[in-house]
Amino acid sequence: MDIEAFRAVNRPEDYIVTRHGLKRMRERRIRLDDVMSAIQNGEIIEEYPEDFPFPSCLILGKSVSGNALHAVVSLEAGNVYLITAYVPDPDEWESDWKTRKEAL
Repeated sequence: MDIEAFRAVNRPEDYIVTRHGLKRMRERRIRLDDVMSAIQNGEIIEEYPEDFPFPSCLILGKSVSGNALHAVVSLEAGNVYLITAYVPDPDEWESDWKTRKEAL
């Protein structure tokens, strides 16, 4: 997966938000423009090639307000499928927000 491919279709009309993604974004008060900002300035930190129905990846970027944001997305037929988005939890992620902490 290539972050530039996501950036090429990083427009609101190119997003399809899953039901799960919409629910979680509402709960977490994350807006689509936050996700779009994270994709524009972010990087792919994990890939999930076996995800169904499309391979997906985890992107780390900055929200509109400059906070770290994770977004799980897929790219298919010119659309970004937004699976979920969340602010990384410091109990689960190292301070770089890229590295998962080891389970105890």
